[in-house]
Formats: sequence, structure tokens, C-alpha cells
Amino acid sequence: MSVIQKIRDKYAVVIVVVICLAIVSFLLQDAFFGKSSLARRSTTVGKVNGEELDLGEYQRRIQDAEAGARQQMPNGNIDEQTRQYIREQVWNQFLNEQIMQAQYEKLGIAVTEAEVVDQIKGKNPNPIVVQQFTRDGQFDRVALQQTIAQAPQNPQIRAALAQLETYIAKSQEQLKYITLIKQGVYYPKWMAAQQQEDNSKTATISYVSVPYASIADSTIKVTDAELNRFIQDHKELFKVEESRKVEYVSFDAVPSAQDSAAAIQQIVALKAELDTTNDVAGFINRNSEIKYYDGYVSKSAAQVPQKDSIVNLPVGAVYGPYYDNNLIVFAKMVDRKNMPDSVKVRHILIASGPQGGLPDSVAKKRADSIEVAVRGGADFKALVTQYSDDPGSKQTGGEYDITPATQFVPEFKDFAFEGSKGQIKTVKTQFGYHVIEIMDQKNIGPAIKVAYLGKAVDASKETNNNAYGAASDFAGKSRTAATFEKNVQQGKLNKRIADNLRPMDFVIPGIGQSRELVRWAYEAKKGDVSTVFTFDDKYVVAVLTSVRAEGTAPLDDVRPQVEAEVKKHKKAEQIIAKLQTPASLDAAAKSTNQPVLKAEGVSFASPFIASLGFEPRVAGASFNKAWGTAKVSAPIEGNAAVYVIKADSYEPAQQAQDLATQQAAYEQGIKSLLDQQLFEVLKKKSDIKDTRGKFF
Repeated sequence: MSVIQKIRDKYAVVIVVVICLAIVSFLLQDAFFGKSSLARRSTTVGKVNGEELDLGEYQRRIQDAEAGARQQMPNGNIDEQTRQYIREQVWNQFLNEQIMQAQYEKLGIAVTEAEVVDQIKGKNPNPIVVQQFTRDGQFDRVALQQTIAQAPQNPQIRAALAQLETYIAKSQEQLKYITLIKQGVYYPKWMAAQQQEDNSKTATISYVSVPYASIADSTIKVTDAELNRFIQDHKELFKVEESRKVEYVSFDAVPSAQDSAAAIQQIVALKAELDTTNDVAGFINRNSEIKYYDGYVSKSAAQVPQKDSIVNLPVGAVYGPYYDNNLIVFAKMVDRKNMPDSVKVRHILIASGPQGGLPDSVAKKRADSIEVAVRGGADFKALVTQYSDDPGSKQTGGEYDITPATQFVPEFKDFAFEGSKGQIKTVKTQFGYHVIEIMDQKNIGPAIKVAYLGKAVDASKETNNNAYGAASDFAGKSRTAATFEKNVQQGKLNKRIADNLRPMDFVIPGIGQSRELVRWAYEAKKGDVSTVFTFDDKYVVAVLTSVRAEGTAPLDDVRPQVEAEVKKHKKAEQIIAKLQTPASLDAAAKSTNQPVLKAEGVSFASPFIASLGFEPRVAGASFNKAWGTAKVSAPIEGNAAVYVIKADSYEPAQQAQDLATQQAAYEQGIKSLLDQQLFEVLKKKSDIKDTRGKFF
């Protein structure tokens, strides 16, 4: 029998047992420690009352919102600040959907298909429908009906109508909900009457105040236990959201004198071609950091460094080099002419071409006919209403006010500025044929067209290496918070603070786009010092100085504020002990060496007293019926001092509103607050878990 066969016979059971134990061990490890390679990583970016938002869905919503934002931007680009705003808007939209939908379901609020149809086709359409189909200030029901009729054959219209229906359904749900809540607002008549009685008079009081500032802070000792007790007794004042605080040092790769000299050398070499080229626009766009602007700017409106030297250049002459922020620039005068600095025009567009509209020949004939009609005295505004395909100017009779800097198609703009007042002409552009009339031209004067050859002064590789080396050296020597602070002091470095960093922050003021640092701050422990972060031309080393969990702020974060309040309370106790129960104001004044003063026009309705400031306890005590005008008050612990007061007299206040008007005004005020704050209240009462920071 072979050796292998012997092993099979003698150890088969043992081998099976070992394999089973290994499998069990693997599964137990996975269950208790979550380290199995088979474990799936959660893709949930957040939860609202148990409803999850998946990473893929969140990103899809962000992409849709960014696509919409790009359409609103002239160059189709959005910056990082806009992206961060969109991320928050998308998240808040998800919160709103989940929180409000739960409310609708709880209250049985629903919108039927028939309601949505009525909101679109009914006698009184939804305002969004009216807005979308308003022509010349009037709701165009025919246009709406035509659009609905085209939907089955047109996917774009079908999708747009579906989106409109969804919007109307959601807005109707919200309207029903908010209406239901507002109907519950009630201000009882007895409460209005009580408020009228409270505010029916003003008081003139005499008082003695003992300022807290009369006792030196250094004489008041407080313990951490007392400070923490104050925080626990006033938790609402110290509620905080999750955040981090970092201190950091930035080593910037600032261009050296050698870098500036190299940039000057490069741009001077290019100037020779700028002097002689016939294609100025092409040369500038290939070689300059400042792209060529093929338009005129009025001499008075030019805003450039060395303006006086540049605007007076002869055509073809070059001025420079000069500095414009981080650029070294040569300016070449391309052309100059007299032209207005603003023009008022009106036009009628007959659209043509592949983007939509009439065939070119038909559009040309219609435009020529309209031009003839305009020259013959036809009503221009009526022609705009009947024929113009430009929705942007139809409501204004086809009118535009434009300047040399206004973004317009070149052919249109050239005629507006180079023509003369009153001139009428048909001009062809990429959009079709424009029948244009120049209505007015203002401030005709010198205008210039200038080409700018700009070269950025960038830090060289050597300069960057030096900055990075300095940052690395600092980071290597600063591995604790204490050594970080010591090395900052010894190196006389500029330490900066970034406070209240939220989990989804992407930008830190003073650094810019810095998501990596924010993510590190949420993974590090308090006192940890980072390695070197690279942000464009900045090399940053940071120390995490505060970790705030959601809830109540820790003492270290609010110590100065809490100490001031606790010391103020201890001072009040000392002053009240000294005053005891004064028999009169004169007795209170004598025991504290403070004068007796007066305050007039004290109102129960207002916590502000002209001579004292914000002192609600004093205002309330002035109308204490137990004291009236015969007795002095007990010592009152106020905001700035301890007070002893005596009401001298009461005067009738201005005549009150009738109760019904007062009730209506109060209820309307509460309803207005509901529009602004109701969702925030619901959000606070919801169980929200935001874990987006783990994925971005």
C-alpha cells in the first residue's frame, strides 16, 4: 500500500475535522470582528428615521443638480463652493422627502391623480403651470393644450410633463399639510386680554444698582466642577453639532526672485512675435494667460493697472512689462474708435437653421417684410408680440440695453455700436434674422481694443521643493501638540486656526480646497499632528486641537463663557448677602455706596430699559403687585448688576387694539413663523444619521 493511501486511511477523519474547524473559525471571526473578505462594505451615506440613502443614488442626484447648475453658468463650469452647496442641497432634499412624507402618511394626506389633472387642465391651474404658459402677460391655455397633445409623440415633452406632475403632487401635499397645521393656531381671547392688561401701563422706577464689575474677577475662584455643573444646568445654551478644530501652519511656495526673472525672460522672448504678428488673436490665445477679448471697451471704463499709459497707446504700440497680480503683462493697442458706452435697441428675431425655426430662405423673406413694415411706421411692439422668436425680450417689446461688455452675438453687437441712432437693419446671426432698430446711444467717446500678453510667475520646482522640505522638516520635529506649539514659537511661524470643521466640509478658509485635511481631522485623535498636506502651492501641517461630538459642548471649548457666567453668579451672591433685605432704597444705597437713580418708561412688554439695557427681571419686577409703589423690591440678580428697585408711579400706555385685531395679528405672526421654522422643528425631532463624510 502506498504512503498516500495510508494517510487517506488513517487521517481522513482528522483532516475533515481540521477543515471544519477552520471554516467555523473563519465564520466566527467574521461575525465577531467583521474582518472577512466576504463582508460587504456599507454604501449608505445617511439615514432618516431608518430610511437609507445609498451612495449611488446620492451621487446621481448630485450629478443631476450639477448638470442643471452648469446650464445656468455662462461658461458651463461650476466651482468647488457651488459643488459643496449642491451636496448640501441634495442631502437636505432627501431629509425633506423622508421627514415630510412620514408626516403626510401619518395624517392621511394624499393627492389623487384627478387633483393633479385638475391642477394642470382645470379652471384654475397651478401657479407653476400659469407661469410656464404665460404669453404677453396672459395665460395661454391653447399653448398648454397643444403641448399636452404633442406629448405622446415627443419624449422630451412627455418627460417634462411627468416632472411637472410630480412637482405639483408634492407641492399640493405640502400645501395641504401646512394648511392643516395653520388651522390649529389659536390665540385665546383670555390670553389677549391678559396681554393687554400687562401692557396697559408703563412704570417710573427708582433703583440702586451694584455692578458686577465693582468686584474684581481675580477675587472670585471657580472650580471645574462648578463650571461643569453650570453647563449641565443650561444644556440648551451649549448644544453643539459634531465638529473639529485644527491649528495649522502653511508653508507657501512663493515665487522667488529667480522665478520672476525666468518668467520675465520668457515673456520678453514672446514680445518680439507680438510686435510683428498679423494674427494677434491667435497668438494671444496660444501664449497668454489672459485670453483675447475681441471687443471694445470705452476708455473711461477700462480697469487695468497702468491704465493711463495703456489707454493712450497708438495703434500697434506695446506697453510693458508690468505686474498685474501674479502676472507679468505686455499690452498691445489693437484698435481704437469712437463709440457709445451703452446702446438701447429693439429687435424681432425670425429663427432659422438646424436649431429650429423656419427654412433660411423663408425666414429671410419674413424678416425683410417686417423691416419694410417697420420702416413704414408699423407698431414695433405688436410685431414683436406676433412674430419674434426671442422669449428673452418678448415681454419688453424686443428691447435690450447693452454695453461693450455685454455678451451678445457679434453681428448683433457690431451693428448696435457701429450703426447710428434711429437706423434699422436686418442682421443675420447663428440664431436667424434680426430686424434691429437702434433706439438710443449714450456717451459716444473713445473706445479701445487691447490685447494682453500675460505670463504667470509660478514657483519653480526648486522653490516648491524648498517649501515642501521646510514643511517636512517641521512635521518631523512636531509629532505632538506640545512640540508643534514649541516649534511654531521658535520658528516665529504664522499659526492659523480652522474651527467648526463639519464632516462634509470641502474648503477651509485660508487654504481653499482641502477635503483631505478635513477627512484626516475626523480620523485622528485629539493632539495628533498630521503629515504634510499638499494643496496647490501650499504645504500644510496641522494639529487636531478639539474633537466635538454632537450634544453638549465640553468645558474646554466654552470655558471663558462659562467662567464669566459662574463668576457673575458668585458676585451676585456676595452682593445680595451684603444687601440682605433693605428697608429702603436709601438703606441699599448706603450699604453699597451706590447712588439712587431713576428710569422712566419701563414696560412689561419689553426687556430693554433705556438706562439699563437688557434687564428682563427688572422690567418684570417693576410691575410686581406684591411691592406696588409702597415697598422696595428684594435684591434682583440682573445681567449687569444686582438691583434693588421701587416703583414710583404708573402711567397709562398707548390705547390698545381691540381684542379681535390683536388675536388675528398674533395668529398671523405664528403662521408666518411656521412657514420658516416648521421643517427645522421636524428635523430636530427626527433620527438623522449623516455618514457622508466616510465616502467623500
